[in-house]
Amino acid sequence: MSLAEEHTKTQQTPLNGSDILVDALIRQGVDTIFAYPGGASMPIHQSLTKRASELRTILPRHEQGGAFAAEGYARSTGRVGVCVATSGPGATNLVTGLADAKLDSCPIIAITGQVPTAVIGTDAFQETPIVEVCRAITKHHYLVTDVNDLARVVKEAFYIATTGRPGPVLIDVPKNVQNTIVDEQPDFDPPTYLPGYRPDTRHAAPEQIRQVLAAIRRAKKPILYVGGGAIHSDAADQLMIFAERTGIPVTMTLMGLGAFPGTHEQSLHMLGMHGTEYANYAISEADLLLAFGVRFDDRVTGKLEDFAKHGKIVHIEIDPSEIHKNKEAHIPINADLKQSLIALNAEMAPADIPDISGWKQQCTDWKEKHPLRYKDAGDFILPQYAISELWQQTQQDDVYVTVGVGQHQMWAAQYYKFDRPRRWLSSSGLGSMGFGLPAAMGVQAAHPGSTVIDIDGDGSFQMNIQELATLHCEKLPVKILLLNNQHLGMVMQWEDRFHASNRAHTYLGPVDHPEATGKGETERIDEPYPDFVKIAAGYGVAGRHVRSKQEFPDALAEMLASDGPYLLDVLCPYQEHVLPMIPSGHTVRDMITE
Repeated sequence: MSLAEEHTKTQQTPLNGSDILVDALIRQGVDTIFAYPGGASMPIHQSLTKRASELRTILPRHEQGGAFAAEGYARSTGRVGVCVATSGPGATNLVTGLADAKLDSCPIIAITGQVPTAVIGTDAFQETPIVEVCRAITKHHYLVTDVNDLARVVKEAFYIATTGRPGPVLIDVPKNVQNTIVDEQPDFDPPTYLPGYRPDTRHAAPEQIRQVLAAIRRAKKPILYVGGGAIHSDAADQLMIFAERTGIPVTMTLMGLGAFPGTHEQSLHMLGMHGTEYANYAISEADLLLAFGVRFDDRVTGKLEDFAKHGKIVHIEIDPSEIHKNKEAHIPINADLKQSLIALNAEMAPADIPDISGWKQQCTDWKEKHPLRYKDAGDFILPQYAISELWQQTQQDDVYVTVGVGQHQMWAAQYYKFDRPRRWLSSSGLGSMGFGLPAAMGVQAAHPGSTVIDIDGDGSFQMNIQELATLHCEKLPVKILLLNNQHLGMVMQWEDRFHASNRAHTYLGPVDHPEATGKGETERIDEPYPDFVKIAAGYGVAGRHVRSKQEFPDALAEMLASDGPYLLDVLCPYQEHVLPMIPSGHTVRDMITE
């Protein structure tokens, strides 16, 4: 029985706005929430304690950690993730997470406390106009000024966050609205009023399906270019049917990894700036580009006018604003990808399947001639080797992998093969350092029996290192593979490639170390700063240093076998670069391979 129903029955417990808010969340199926309290959100937290048996509240150690955790929950489940913060600095600490969710089409609801309505606009203590701050980085936003609107707002927020192209919704609730007592049970299923919101749920027209099949039938060098939209629309099964029936090679964006199995013989893996050579060659030579659930991001296309310039483009995308935005499509289809693939698979006849044996052999030859590769480094642990060994030890398990942002993120995308959707979680559009650890926290909360691994870099890890406390206190057994090269590796790589190796504040150790200026001659910094294992121990998290390649497999196995959260600090050489690399704004002809 809900709190509102108990109130109606007994008339003993006053029901206020915060109670309504929490009840409305539970009615939307929320079972976990990431919430950090403060003065303007205290009533919400009081109401959360009344429903603790139905709704788990996890206390992050920073509001940004809570937002990223909500993303981890949402990305790994397909359901809405929810986070709560207080007004002022609490609310502004959610901004990066909201922007991240907007760019990566992640459905989260962020609820913020606000100062009482009577003092809004007076620069009251801990007041910020958070709706105005977040207007451009949310899919929608509410400032609730009437307690009677709360149930409707929550219902609408979940509908908006999950329909069409998913995205974040902000609900700002003044403290007096939270505290307002109501006399009657609210209607938790009221009619919605969203005159300006018309999510595109229509299917591809039959003539559009026939156009696509005709283009496939005539193609000699078709390629599938698959993005995050395939995962958001749960289209992986239909994509597999389509790809295997047509035999068309498949390449994926950073957001699309796992939509098609990375170990499948038709997989060309990731394309773009740090994609495989063979994926980029195939895109460059293709005469038909089947762009499914993508937005032609600059990290994929490079120089736009040269991207897939030899091919006819079929673009299937749920968001109408993405059609023709960056690249003109010859056959634009504004529709749900899963439904479009169902229609394509149903309509496809044997005569529609192209004879592309020569093209498939060409792609196979490229894969054999230009594989991902790295040089042997003796007993040093290269990040590429570490991730490959992690994949070898976990490939038979159903593992979730989160990452921070930087070199380790790209190496993980290259060397860990994802065979299922929603197992790879990356801040891709915004590129938010500090994403990996709290996102893993959210995934672990959503999947308590699963192995969740944060592959992180020492720079990114320190952005939200405080969430180690959450892992310990909430008993979330996240494993952290920390690839520690003592540098902001990706920026350092650009320094090496384009700025004569001049170190401009990318070394993370003491400023008097030779490497701080790029003049160091060491292959590896053997006295890393700080000592992450000691820091982890201070938070109650087990950990271990590993410096030798010979010791690494056993150390990794120890981490994976641990019962609780675990930090494996892996000291890596800092000279490694993520390759291949197509410089920003360039083409496949400018690809750097060594």
